[in-house]
Amino acid sequence: MTDTLARPARTARAPRAAWSRGRAGSRIGRLPAPLLALGLFAAARCAGILVLAAVARRTGQDTFGLLGTSWDARWYVGIAAHGYGRTLHFGPEVTQSDLAFFPLFPGLVRAVTAVLPVSGPAAGLLVAWTAAALAAYGIFVLGAHLYGRRTATLLVLLWGLLPHSVVLSMAYTEPVLTACAVWALYALLTGHPVVAGALAALAGLARPNGFAVAAAVIVVAAVETVRGRGSRALWAGALLAPAGWCAYVLWVGRRQGDLFGGYFGVQDGWGSHFDLGRASLAFAKRMLLTGDRFVFAAALVIVAAGVLLFALLLADRAPLALVVYSGVLLLVVVGGSGFFESKARFLLPAFPLLIPLARALARTTRARPWHAGVVLASLAGLSLGYGAYLVAVARMPL
Repeated sequence: MTDTLARPARTARAPRAAWSRGRAGSRIGRLPAPLLALGLFAAARCAGILVLAAVARRTGQDTFGLLGTSWDARWYVGIAAHGYGRTLHFGPEVTQSDLAFFPLFPGLVRAVTAVLPVSGPAAGLLVAWTAAALAAYGIFVLGAHLYGRRTATLLVLLWGLLPHSVVLSMAYTEPVLTACAVWALYALLTGHPVVAGALAALAGLARPNGFAVAAAVIVVAAVETVRGRGSRALWAGALLAPAGWCAYVLWVGRRQGDLFGGYFGVQDGWGSHFDLGRASLAFAKRMLLTGDRFVFAAALVIVAAGVLLFALLLADRAPLALVVYSGVLLLVVVGGSGFFESKARFLLPAFPLLIPLARALARTTRARPWHAGVVLASLAGLSLGYGAYLVAVARMPL
């Protein structure tokens, strides 16, 4: 079971000395590959914070406040400090309740404030940054397991240079979900389904779209059973995987007086529901015909790129677990209504979508390293500039 799940169609492992070819790479090649990957990721995110700080200073804003208390971060910090119970009313059809926010991140923030003398926003940043580092390391380990160290390193760097990667430096839940997801997928691909199920349950407590991890575990268990390779451990993991997501949805439903529909009623109050993409299609049509703010257009391009990358992931014959996980995340983005400008952020945990690009860049670094450097530099400029614009200038929900 493990070999079938974990082995891609075309495995391209980089030779051990690949990073040390040429004068420029000689010193870099001496670094352990995981350390190099994490160092590049940290450099990308630190650069992003520095650019944001420069823009914030120019516009008279506080960098710490932008990172720790912007938009959803304020809700999470409030839940950590006071528990659930806050509701804002903006008319008969818009009622925003903090019950829409899943409990893992505020629970971690509260735990940090209980043991360290830090504020809620500072604790939120500590949790998010730690989770981002764990996620980046997990992406490297998973990428190296499947495609080799060169591709894994580039995969981590690409994840840190996404247009919305500034969110990985904020008190948001995407780093926590990604950390749970990547290690759950790695456990599943390496033959530890119960561990995968437990981590999937945690992912289900992190965000509404965290059930994508459980979906991957369940689908893999079903397929392996059909193939005659099922096991008790695999199904134990599959049964455990949706426990976190289901538990919170049912808890909210019981609190709202509607066990199975209460949570979805809360989401309706935020204008978020699954409508097979009708609302998103109508919004995109209106934006294209009448023109709208830059953030909306950028979100549309990023989501379209996500669809293209998913097609390439399928063509690359990636392991089933990665395809299901990414596909469910993409389906939620494309098929869900709500804040259109946030759709690009919802794709941040879908790191497997970057595998085709990382593999292509890995081949380019061997044949034309200068071309790969230009691509990465361009992505870095876009990421750093657009991230600062999103947080400090656009003044729109992330």
